[in-house]
Amino acid sequence: MNSCKAFGHRFHFSAEGETMSWECQRGCGEGGSKRYATAEEARRYARAFDRQDSEDLGRRPLLSLLPLWLARKAGERSASRRE
Repeated sequence: MNSCKAFGHRFHFSAEGETMSWECQRGCGEGGSKRYATAEEARRYARAFDRQDSEDLGRRPLLSLLPLWLARKAGERSASRRE
């Protein structure tokens, strides 16, 4: 698919028993599976890999916003020195 070539695959991970599997949500047909020693291990990895960065937007700062944050802090510091 062209969207996968342009933006990369968007995989969805799931676990069934000791097997973790993944497939592209954009419908290009990419996917695979891996077998783990226990079902709990497979569920844990599937849950960890299936997380989206957008789920954590309010909990941690985005790296791309770091320069803006630093500039704002520098401006606040220089304004407080002038007073």
